[in-house]
Amino acid sequence: MNNAMELIRYSDIILSCFIPGQMLTESRIASHALVFVRSGVMEAESAGRTITMPSGGFVFLKRDHAVRIRKQSDGARPYSAVSILLQRNFLRDSFRTLNPKTLPRTAKRFEEAVIPLQSEPALESLFASLLPYTDARVKPLAEWIELKEREALLCLLTMSPRFYPTLFDFSSPWKIDLLAFMEANFREDLTLEEFASYTGRSLATFKRDFAKISPLTPEKWLLAEDHRKVSDVYLESGFRNRSHFSTTFRKRYGVTPAEAGREPESVSF
Repeated sequence: MNNAMELIRYSDIILSCFIPGQMLTESRIASHALVFVRSGVMEAESAGRTITMPSGGFVFLKRDHAVRIRKQSDGARPYSAVSILLQRNFLRDSFRTLNPKTLPRTAKRFEEAVIPLQSEPALESLFASLLPYTDARVKPLAEWIELKEREALLCLLTMSPRFYPTLFDFSSPWKIDLLAFMEANFREDLTLEEFASYTGRSLATFKRDFAKISPLTPEKWLLAEDHRKVSDVYLESGFRNRSHFSTTFRKRYGVTPAEAGREPESVSF
């Protein structure tokens, strides 16, 4: 099915996104996003957890996480969404204006990458004020855009104190659980660079961290895949017999396929 997308963007506000049929995207979210699904259906999957947002739904997407998003039409109505991005610099400037004595010290940040939100008058009013600008011929003022970003921030902070440590975390990108992500996504056609990026790491840091949890290199671990028996994979690899496959594998990687798929007895951190 052919997909076509119309995108109208003013700074960090994405005002329109129309997709007939469906479109699947997968990316590491670089900045927090507050999204209103105007029509159609959004399915967002991260770390084995899938959230479905119907028309009229609101969702918060947390930065520095790999998220797979499926955008689908709902009958004759194409998918349409309005998004507000909350960039690190904007959040840092906003944090400086807060009174430190009023911050919720005991609140814990959200660990999930996809957080569905309850519909509230403040959210509904915010996005209703954006809809007139889905017409590309009508351009909002820069001051108006900044005002809407601050309004979005206030909506989140008043919805839950957990948004304080979530939004105002200015440390290095959070490193998601390496082994859990690898085990959930090893069947995907991802390069090592993409595995590193999706887990919040540089390639060098990714390899160092992987060495802490496995005696294998990432390449060897991926070849071992889901620890299937040699008899399950040697024919798929183009070998006529299991012995030839095992010999070739050991020459290339220094271990047999069975050894590559074996869990380490102990790991030192």
